[in-house]
Amino acid sequence: MRSSSMKQFVIALSLASAAAFAQEASPASPPLPPAVTLQIAPRIGITGEAPIALPDVIQAVLANNRDIEVSHLAQRKAVLNLKAARGYFDPVIGGSAHTMRQVTPVSSSLGGATNGALTQKELYADPQISGNSPWLGTTYKLDFASTRSNSSNTYNTLNPTYTTSATANFTQPLWSGLFFDQNRERLKVARKNIAQSDEQFRQRVIETTTQAIHAYWELDYALRNLDVQIEAVRLAEQQDASNRRQVEQGTQAPIDVIQTQTQMSTYQQNVFNAQQQVTKAENSLKALMLPNRGDPLWSVALKTASSPTESSPIPTLEEAMQQALADRPDLKAGAIGVQVSGLDARLAHEQAKPQVNLTAQLGVQGLSGRSVPQSSDLFGSLFAPLVTRINDLSTLAGLAPISLSSGSSSSGVPSFFVGGYDQSLGNLRDGRFPIVKVGVQMSWPIGNRTARAQAAVADANKKQTIAQQQQLEMTVESDVRNGLQQLINADLVLSASHRAAILAQQQYDSEQRQFKAGTSTVYLVLQRQNELISAKLREIRAAADRGEAEADFDRATANTLRRQNIDIVAVSKKL
Repeated sequence: MRSSSMKQFVIALSLASAAAFAQEASPASPPLPPAVTLQIAPRIGITGEAPIALPDVIQAVLANNRDIEVSHLAQRKAVLNLKAARGYFDPVIGGSAHTMRQVTPVSSSLGGATNGALTQKELYADPQISGNSPWLGTTYKLDFASTRSNSSNTYNTLNPTYTTSATANFTQPLWSGLFFDQNRERLKVARKNIAQSDEQFRQRVIETTTQAIHAYWELDYALRNLDVQIEAVRLAEQQDASNRRQVEQGTQAPIDVIQTQTQMSTYQQNVFNAQQQVTKAENSLKALMLPNRGDPLWSVALKTASSPTESSPIPTLEEAMQQALADRPDLKAGAIGVQVSGLDARLAHEQAKPQVNLTAQLGVQGLSGRSVPQSSDLFGSLFAPLVTRINDLSTLAGLAPISLSSGSSSSGVPSFFVGGYDQSLGNLRDGRFPIVKVGVQMSWPIGNRTARAQAAVADANKKQTIAQQQQLEMTVESDVRNGLQQLINADLVLSASHRAAILAQQQYDSEQRQFKAGTSTVYLVLQRQNELISAKLREIRAAADRGEAEADFDRATANTLRRQNIDIVAVSKKL
């Protein structure tokens, strides 16, 4: 102990003697540069300060991100497209109705008009329902027609007349379109599109959340970097003050002050650059978080509330790949795209088949009217002269005369025809006059090159989507491997940088003690100071990289929503 103290005293005395000798030898020492304190420029447009945590950032970004909103609108459109596809099978109610009055000139005595004009009035209604069945491609049409006719024809036995009919028409594909057609394909694709848009929405939320996490950690790094740079200036200022006191005491040369001032100027430049980095990182985060330019947070300095979190166990490569292949939204969306291309190919092959349809028409008719007494006999008027001559000859022969009249002025229509509109409906109900028609329609294009070529194109599109899905799986494999390696390395780098920062602090403290004891120099102290600042900067950079690496790995394995406790349904309802 005593020999060590004596050695330090001798070294200090030698240094003091050398400094005194140098001062006596030098004709004139240069003046010391003035001490320049750190002047940090004010933040432009910043009037306050607010702490913010990572969950708050994620919530704000998801609530105000335009890409999220667009993706959610795509979800709504997919639902509406499904409704539109289902609407094709909705029955269509329609029909026609008219009233008519028609006067027809009649030049023949057989026309039934006594004044040369035949007047006819008609009231017609035909309600109907038609549509397409979602099963087996059947199309149908049901209609019910009713007519009330009133005519001035003197030969009508029923006037007015009530005509009714009920008809059912069916068209059933027997080959092309039997089990699959364009409308059923549209419905299936619409359902697939909803599932695909849901996965795309999840993918957008994951990507946006990852982007928000990156922006948050970049701001955290920028703020901590600024703190470290300011700390470096404070350390340099303390060293400068110590050097000035020792120069005044004659134990150090003025060059030591100049050396410290040079270091201080470099540190001050780093502070100004770090402040600019804070502004950029903060504005980048605000652009993601805030809904518009008028939000008051634009005028507030954000202070991250990051705290060390316990690292969750890192999964193995097999576990990570299994989770990624099962949960990645882009893989699920791609698989749905393959299914859609399969539906397109199936439709194309279905349309290449010949068209054979079974047609059927089933119906019944009804008729009724009010009986009209006949004032004249058409046949009696035509054959009256002949009957008169025959009766004259019959009288001469002693035979009884003949007559064309039935002896009654009423018509001989069946009784079930006589009545009003309800009687016509009764005849319709009883099915007295049925209609049954069954037929086949065929269409077989010769060559059918267009449909066959379209089927070949659809097959090629299906193979293309399968190849793209396989390529996407390769991308996922690479993404997971890179993310896992990055996360493991980030943990190791963070641990090593933290240890390096501790050791650098110990080296700096030791060098300071040696300098105060006179066994070190300003150059070595400043060198240790540089090493300390660099070690702290590497540590905070490693901490930010660790947070970003975890976010990237979660994105690669589709674990982002689970880790950040994000409810997709809740996010969707807020938009």
